[in-house]
Amino acid sequence: MRPDHPAAAGYADRMADTPPGETPPSPPVPSAPPAPGAAPLVATRMPRRRRRWRRPLAFAGVVAFIAACAVFIVYTIGENIGLQALLIGVVAAILPVPVLVACFLWLDRYEPEPLRYLIFCFGWGAFVATTASLTVNDFAAGRFADAGLPSALTGVLVAPFVEETTKALGPILLLVFRRREWSGITDGLVYCGLSAVGFAMVENILYLGGYGFASGAERFGPATAAQQVIATFIVRILLFGFAHPLFTSMTGVGLGIAARSADRRVRVLAPIAGLLLAMMLHGTWNLLPTLSQATGQALILLYGFIGVMVPIFFGMVGLAIWLRAWEGRLTERRLPDYVRAGWLSPPEVAALSSLGRRHAARTWARRVAGDAGVRAMRGYQFAATRLALLRDGSLRGLDRKAEDRERTAREERELLEAISAYRSFFVGRDPQAPIGVWDGNRYHLRFPDGSQRTVDAPDLPVVPIPVVLGGPSPVHVVGPPPVPGWQGPWPGWPGGA
Repeated sequence: MRPDHPAAAGYADRMADTPPGETPPSPPVPSAPPAPGAAPLVATRMPRRRRRWRRPLAFAGVVAFIAACAVFIVYTIGENIGLQALLIGVVAAILPVPVLVACFLWLDRYEPEPLRYLIFCFGWGAFVATTASLTVNDFAAGRFADAGLPSALTGVLVAPFVEETTKALGPILLLVFRRREWSGITDGLVYCGLSAVGFAMVENILYLGGYGFASGAERFGPATAAQQVIATFIVRILLFGFAHPLFTSMTGVGLGIAARSADRRVRVLAPIAGLLLAMMLHGTWNLLPTLSQATGQALILLYGFIGVMVPIFFGMVGLAIWLRAWEGRLTERRLPDYVRAGWLSPPEVAALSSLGRRHAARTWARRVAGDAGVRAMRGYQFAATRLALLRDGSLRGLDRKAEDRERTAREERELLEAISAYRSFFVGRDPQAPIGVWDGNRYHLRFPDGSQRTVDAPDLPVVPIPVVLGGPSPVHVVGPPPVPGWQGPWPGWPGGA
């Protein structure tokens, strides 16, 4: 259905007139089944809307700000530890970054976030958060020294608050200005996790290059410096490399909850609670070595690590794995609305509910249509997931303003059009499958020998071999056969099969 279709316009008006908190209207009914054989869409994003001049200007400002912070932090660290130590620290600190980034991208498989937002969060944590934290921590350490207090108090009383706040500020800005890009807690973990990975990378440069190489080379020579770098790498990265992402993930959970809630109190209190929990966890982590050193009891650090940090870490890993499948399960709950409206068939919805089934669908698409088919199937899966998230947000009452509801209706129509174009690329292409039409209740199949059969939708998911959609109820259609090779009447014609 085109956006300018009268039914589509009426649906947009009903969406805009829906009061906040009430159930939005049912999805629009397609005016006609999509024509098979359409050219494939190879993009995995929706068509871009007209850009305004403010967006490029804001983007340029953000890039310039992050770049300025990057120059400042690199220059400051280089001045403190020297060029050679800086280069060694950079090389050693970058080594674990691809692995950590890949872990967070692994969580974001169902509905990958825009690359520019992922880079923004990583750059924010790496340069903006480190610049602010280094400045504030140095100032606090100086004040503690002037008061005759140990500098270790900075790591316990100041660093957790300023570091967690600055790391979370980038994702918070995304939530405020790009809330529609947030699909839930998974996105919060990804955005905040990448910010924390960037922060840890720059902090590790200081530890590996400064406390590892520079201090060792100055006191004992290059050989000892190399040993200290290796020892620091093992302790800070191999053993405790999860620390910063673990702390900031608490804030990510709070932001994700706020993104999917229509309650204003939850939108405010959930991020605050997550941030406070991150600060407490970070402060406890910094307190353990301080107490161990002050008392001379190494077991304090060991017990704290095994008894507190390890259980929390594995608890968050379990939560992340469970949340990873949430978007897949969401398609099973929300997309049946579009099956009843005539946009999808039941096996297509079932085949979207897990990554294994999606992979099987892409394998099938490659067999029947090559690389172009894989691209079309990926675009179809992405658009279908976005559609389920959009519908879920409407049912949750996230669109409180009339313009938001109108925008949701417009985006829904665009996604439905994209899904129709993607799926029409596969209709009738598989020579191993019978030609079929879904009428909203049953399948009408015609086999190569001319026999016809009407069957119900299967209970178990199958590879989504798209069929012609005949609408949610009998539709009187005039025109040529829906797909090449279809010799029988369209389901819904008087006397149709």
